[in-house]
Amino acid sequence: MLVRDQLIQQIFSSSTFDFEQLAIQVFVYQAEHNPLYNEYIKLLNINVNQVKKLTQIPFLPIQFFKTHEVKTGTWEAETVFTSSGTTSSTTSKHYVRSLELYDKTTVLGFESQYGPIEDFAIFALLPSYLERKGSSLVRMADHFIKKSKYEESGFYLDDYPGLIDELLKCTTRQIPVLLLGVSFALLELGELHPTNLANINIMETGGMKGRRKELTRAELHQQLSKYFHLQKINSEYGMTELMSQFYSKGDGIFNSSPTMRMLVRDVTDPFSYVKNSKAGAINIIDLSNIDSCSFIATDDLGRKKEDDSFEVLGRVDQSDIRGCNLLVAYS
Repeated sequence: MLVRDQLIQQIFSSSTFDFEQLAIQVFVYQAEHNPLYNEYIKLLNINVNQVKKLTQIPFLPIQFFKTHEVKTGTWEAETVFTSSGTTSSTTSKHYVRSLELYDKTTVLGFESQYGPIEDFAIFALLPSYLERKGSSLVRMADHFIKKSKYEESGFYLDDYPGLIDELLKCTTRQIPVLLLGVSFALLELGELHPTNLANINIMETGGMKGRRKELTRAELHQQLSKYFHLQKINSEYGMTELMSQFYSKGDGIFNSSPTMRMLVRDVTDPFSYVKNSKAGAINIIDLSNIDSCSFIATDDLGRKKEDDSFEVLGRVDQSDIRGCNLLVAYS
């Protein structure tokens, strides 16, 4: 599709493109070619041609990924990413047209903040994710591992002594290391094998729910810092429904990748926004989500800073959400 290809080329052509202008173009394209999004826009009685700013774009509630195929255009999915969940819960499904586009997007986001992936030895501690199919996080980690120039890179399940041994060997050889792991596994590693890993980048990806007592991000980072003698813990903030990721180099302060922006909406009025430093619900623009929907209203709470960095504060209390009655008619 010519328009799609042109938009993708613009997204990856330069990190200095006019984000708002390109986002409006993506919005117009998806409003026309995404049946679900098109119907949602009609229910809101929004005139597509009158949308000129990011704050005027309607954001699709993330719950639709649990009940519908969210697709822009007509195509067969190369894979389907699925969210983790209990047997009684409905999982989200993200139909992915191009894994090549996903891989390219993940690299762009990471390297925009950390530099070339190939310069890191990548260790992935993702036990629960490796045990199920359709994990976007496993796909990303696998791609990073393959791009690394260090043969030490790889996935780890429960061989904690072997993992610690490899991490220390890399430290001795002064190899830059990224240990990417779900929260509960990193905590378990620290509890069983507290080790001085002061020269290693440890990045938590969340993932505590249902595995052990829930901790705030600050509490999690405090414990991990104590176990591994680190000043800062890195974080990755991504979702099954997205193609791109946010990253934090410490203190839970996230920055956007070139393909993303974050807005904070009022939890009692989903079509208005709060001022910087005020807490609200997170809306995410992911331009690389060109084949799905690039404008997603999440169920997470956040607070944006003046420099466009932000914090993730937790989950929205569903009882606080107002003004979304139109969704019921179509869900």
